[in-house]
Amino acid sequence: MAPNIICRKSWELAGLQTTPESAFLNRRQLIAGMGAIASIGSLGGLSATSAMAAEDPSAGLYPFKRNEAFVLDRDMTPEDVNSTYNNFYEFGSHKQISKAAQKLRIRPWTLMIDGLVDKPVELGIDDLIAKMPLEERLYRHRCVEAWSMTIPWSGFSLKSLVEFAKPLSGAKYVRFETFVDKSMASGQGQSWYPWPYVEGLTMAEARNDLAFMVTGAYGKPLAKQFGSPLRLALPWKYGFKSIKSIVKISFTDTAPKSFWQEVSPGEYGFYANVNPKVNHKRWSQASERVLHSGERVPTLLFNGYGEQVAGLYKGMEDQKIWY
Repeated sequence: MAPNIICRKSWELAGLQTTPESAFLNRRQLIAGMGAIASIGSLGGLSATSAMAAEDPSAGLYPFKRNEAFVLDRDMTPEDVNSTYNNFYEFGSHKQISKAAQKLRIRPWTLMIDGLVDKPVELGIDDLIAKMPLEERLYRHRCVEAWSMTIPWSGFSLKSLVEFAKPLSGAKYVRFETFVDKSMASGQGQSWYPWPYVEGLTMAEARNDLAFMVTGAYGKPLAKQFGSPLRLALPWKYGFKSIKSIVKISFTDTAPKSFWQEVSPGEYGFYANVNPKVNHKRWSQASERVLHSGERVPTLLFNGYGEQVAGLYKGMEDQKIWY
């Protein structure tokens, strides 16, 4: 099967796809305006649109313009399928957590950026969104459990966030951390898990053009069960690397030990790249079940994104970089 992504060599957006300067400068005003609309709506009963804006002031920014460099060879997973089949261990260890995840409070939400950076900073999610070049991308999503989805993510490149953070020369890894609030997230009452959920990347992986910070899906802000208001999407890796509901990003000179490495180091490693030839300890990875169709299809190396990422792991073939 041919690779499922067509990209420009420069990986730069065409002129018509870039965010106009006027729109970039006016994001803050738009977000403030959405808050005002929500307040007005409350006087006479909130409409669905204003109710969404009241909880997520970024709602008026969507949909983002699609980056056509990302082309898929499968149908999109319907939103109703995707939104009712989710791993989000903070709210339970089963797939039907969408109802429980509605307890997630997404405003106020702040992101701390610290560690080996020019200057640590803490900023609100809406301030962060206002600073970033926004777009929509179509990505595959492959779970280590051997099922897959295809999703229209909205957000901005992780590379843009790295540039904003200004990491120091000694930074070799990026560590991501999610929230801890047992009163809100019932799954965090399970003391045998090492909360908070932590994930990590090398700096080279974080700067790869495919690494994507997600704020929305299906042309609107992220549903809470997807990991609102900020999650990661790494389409060449197994889905557990794509950490949800991020509150902290740290630049470090040592490799972070991730959540699943802590839980089961014999089954989950740091890199977690998709490889059909390397099985999980308990099942084959040679094929995957396409969630919305039930079809069983062969799994592709790097989930079909090898052209873009294989060079990151050159000379590491003898290491356990696949799971």
